[in-house]
Amino acid sequence: MNTRILLLVFLLLAISKQDVYSQFGFSHELGFIAGPVAFYSDYGVRNDFETNSGNVGYGIGLVHYLNFSYRADCNCYTRDKYFNDHFKLRNEIDYHKTNFQHFGPWVDPDKTTPTAEKLRAMRGSTTVFDIGTQLEFFPLSIRDFAAGAFKIAPFISFGLHWVSFDPEAYTERPGALNTPQNVPQKYINSFQLEPGNTWGIVTSVGIRYKITPLSDIMIDSRWQYYFSNWVEGLNPSLENNGEVAVPENKANDWIYWLNVGYVYYID
Repeated sequence: MNTRILLLVFLLLAISKQDVYSQFGFSHELGFIAGPVAFYSDYGVRNDFETNSGNVGYGIGLVHYLNFSYRADCNCYTRDKYFNDHFKLRNEIDYHKTNFQHFGPWVDPDKTTPTAEKLRAMRGSTTVFDIGTQLEFFPLSIRDFAAGAFKIAPFISFGLHWVSFDPEAYTERPGALNTPQNVPQKYINSFQLEPGNTWGIVTSVGIRYKITPLSDIMIDSRWQYYFSNWVEGLNPSLENNGEVAVPENKANDWIYWLNVGYVYYID
């Protein structure tokens, strides 16, 4: 995976540099983002604060924007169209890792059953790399914001990312993980610990804050839903006689990522 990441980072930078000197009628922005990632998985309990706050990792990303309101080849604005003045195309590469364990009432210290002991000993992690594109909408004028008419520009975005993941899992109890002695029955044969890939829908809301004529600080609140339930390597959804054996497993894996970034306008 490390080689793949380096190759794709290099590819994005190379494309961005080449486009800067092309004459496609738009300009470019480059930036980076970083922040905590809350991973909603099959570890822990749904809608439980301890689970949501405990299974949190950290992510970083490299961002490239196509800005349709300004032409870098002539240092001039493009034609005054609504799309040019309110939309940007956001391309990005992201990387995040999260460690998992079970939280919530089933593993409280006062729980001394064999099931609670097995749950407390389960550990996991996943490393996720994704690359994709989002269309970003700015309700306020992009031209006016760039000219300094106001300091804050809110935005919303929606897009699609290709996702590569590499999960791991183990138990702190002696012996193998995937056995009745070490995991509850519903987790038997529910582990998939080989690297894989899928797609994910990304949507976010955020703001840009202008700090210089050619640079912004960005705060981005993002939700990403994966088209797979194996991203963290655990999927207790086996069926018996056509009936779902684990009815509480209702959704695929997804994340909430609150990140802060810096964006520089390439003039």
